[in-house]
Amino acid sequence: MRVVIVTESFPPDVNGVAHCALQTARHLVDRGHSPLVVAPATAAGTGPGADSLAPCPVVRVPSLPLPGYPEVRVALPSRRVAAAITEHRADIVHLASPFVLGVRGMAAAARLGIPAVAVYQTDLAGYARTYVHAGEAAAWRRIRSVHAAADLTLAPSSAALHDLESHGVPRVKLWARGVDTARFRPALRDEALRRELAPNGELIVGYVGRLAPEKQVELLAGACGLEGVRVVVVGDGPSRPQLAESLPGAVFLGRRTGDELARIFASLDVFAHTGPFETFCQTVQEAMASGVPVVAPAAGGPLDLVAHGHTGLLVPPRDAAAVRDAVWALAADPALRSAYGTAARVMVEGRTWAAVGDQLIGHYASVLAGRRTAVAV
Repeated sequence: MRVVIVTESFPPDVNGVAHCALQTARHLVDRGHSPLVVAPATAAGTGPGADSLAPCPVVRVPSLPLPGYPEVRVALPSRRVAAAITEHRADIVHLASPFVLGVRGMAAAARLGIPAVAVYQTDLAGYARTYVHAGEAAAWRRIRSVHAAADLTLAPSSAALHDLESHGVPRVKLWARGVDTARFRPALRDEALRRELAPNGELIVGYVGRLAPEKQVELLAGACGLEGVRVVVVGDGPSRPQLAESLPGAVFLGRRTGDELARIFASLDVFAHTGPFETFCQTVQEAMASGVPVVAPAAGGPLDLVAHGHTGLLVPPRDAAAVRDAVWALAADPALRSAYGTAARVMVEGRTWAAVGDQLIGHYASVLAGRRTAVAV
């Protein structure tokens, strides 16, 4: 199968869309398929070696940084998308979180008569509420227009699937995300690192992710005030200066990746996620794979991931007091933390990228079969 993955982000970018696109490409190669990635150019450009670690060829489209958030690149109009799809002789086009580049990929696929699968991954309506305090209806109109043109839309969680269907998006199925259970594992817990982060033996509560307004990391302020608790923040973004003020005593480690990130995850006592707009929330899965109990909002993707009272605690969204109280309940009960962490690891052990990758290939096959049937009729 020849697949073109048109993605709004790809490594070296560090975010959920980029990571999922990379894992998808890797799995397709592993299964003997031929993927090609089309993605925005990075800030470093497209010189030799820029994508040397990618598992397949990558076509970069000219891009500009998003104003106020330079880590995010937005693709410029380009004929490279349609040309790449044509030259690769694609059987199917995979649109990863289509918004700008993905819209062009959808249009090109339609013109060429090639089926398209759109993967919903970003809560644009939630971002509109956060950043401009308006525009939610307009965001949903755009989401609906883009995804309605696809042969199939894949939602990462039950909450996302419900949102899409309730806003009129047709042909939606569930496709969750995998987690690297070999990389993220409890055995990486590092006592030397723990002493470095919490020299007085404090309980370590960690957040991992972008530092941006929609993540609402400031909700950890109450946890920072708990005696014997040290908050550790991993990630970067435009909110970092404000968070350094609103989270007194917190340790900011900046962006970490790979094995180093896995070691940090395993060395936490509690993982706390605060953002209410997650369509999935990969970091929750990575914490669970690391054997760490989770505190997360009872909204979006975490509803599918966290079994309340079994692998962690779900709290009302945007409620700093609830976050603080959940952290304190776990801090006060080591046996409960251990039980939740053990159960969390067991729960995600079957959620490998290979397993969910095979599910994706099955969705591709169903779409292609549906097209063949329609042509035959």
